[in-house]
Amino acid sequence: MATFIPQECLRAAPWKNGGGSTMEIAISPPGADMMEFDWRISLATITASGPFSSFPGIDRSLMLVGGDSVQLTLDGTRKVTLSAAQPMLWFPGEAAVEAQVKGATTDFNVMTRRDRCRHQLEKITAPGKLARRSPTTLLFVAGEGHVLARGGEQQFALARHDALLLDADDAQEWRLDALQRSAVLCVDLFT
Repeated sequence: MATFIPQECLRAAPWKNGGGSTMEIAISPPGADMMEFDWRISLATITASGPFSSFPGIDRSLMLVGGDSVQLTLDGTRKVTLSAAQPMLWFPGEAAVEAQVKGATTDFNVMTRRDRCRHQLEKITAPGKLARRSPTTLLFVAGEGHVLARGGEQQFALARHDALLLDADDAQEWRLDALQRSAVLCVDLFT
């Protein structure tokens, strides 16, 4: 059965360095901590420049969903600017990452433990169809407007920053309806 995760139920936890906060959307296994998870999906707000936490053995994808841009320096040499033109970055969790921001940004973050599972993150557009590729799929409405997700006998109305977690028992084909074009992030999780 699909699990609807409304944004208003997410709770922000401040970062130890004071540079932002994170709202956990979903984690596996449920209730796992940062040392035990197989995969974790969250929404982070970066309010000040500074280092990212190190996560050895973790693969990460980061997608800008709010704010103008954030510049990231990886391992002291590689500079990447996440913006509307280039919103996504994949990087290993053990990389030394330093963020530079001029204003607050909101970032969608996917982390998978390399020796247990992997993930694929892509941006799709509603209205449209979704053919699932993995046993576990998370849909996240990144754009403005509402999205009606329909699969099998299930139907969910999602607003901006709401998520829908689909498991192996849910329909493989989903219809995403919207009155206006809306960006939806699709995370496929492979174990």
